[in-house]
Amino acid sequence: MYQNILFDLDGTLTDPGMGITNSVMYALKKFKIDVEDRTSLYRFIGPPLKGSFEEFYGFSEEQSELAVQYYREYFKKQGMLENEVYDGIPELLKQLREKNKTLIVATSKPEPFTLEILRHFQLLDYFNFVAGATMDDTRNKKSDIIRYALESCHITDKSTAVMIGDRKHDIIGAKENGLDSIGVLFGYGDYEELKAAGATYIAETPMSVFQFV
Repeated sequence: MYQNILFDLDGTLTDPGMGITNSVMYALKKFKIDVEDRTSLYRFIGPPLKGSFEEFYGFSEEQSELAVQYYREYFKKQGMLENEVYDGIPELLKQLREKNKTLIVATSKPEPFTLEILRHFQLLDYFNFVAGATMDDTRNKKSDIIRYALESCHITDKSTAVMIGDRKHDIIGAKENGLDSIGVLFGYGDYEELKAAGATYIAETPMSVFQFV
């Protein structure tokens, strides 16, 4: 069993689909790109934003940096709260705290936004530490964020920690730091993605996570 439980935010604690896709649409519109199928933008949920604009739309580094600025313009104003907590998450967090587990958020979302979202949805008090990306993107890779969380919490015995997330980036980031991982199926990844990335366990619902920790 694990003492230190790291959680991704988007697609794991909350469903940010509407806010993230609205923010991406807003940014793309500035480049005269209209998106009719919102679901085609779900791939933006999880990985770092700048790389996603480069990979999915062929943007240059300069264009991607500008797109991220536009994205944050909308996201800060209203997108971050176009979001909802997954059913069962508060109950899961409550039970883990009752077992005296150390709970940590490790997300590629910028830390100021992460703190505001957790505070708004009354989740912040469950967590011992929140590790997010920096606003200047000097820390945005999931593996770097997990490493930052482990170092900040003085976790040196990797066997005591597990990373929980819904996308391959969470699983790969965990492996790069020598951690086990739990892939969740209620977010934006699927079984094939999580299994191929090497998830140690796969959970179908928030409360089914409990059996692995």
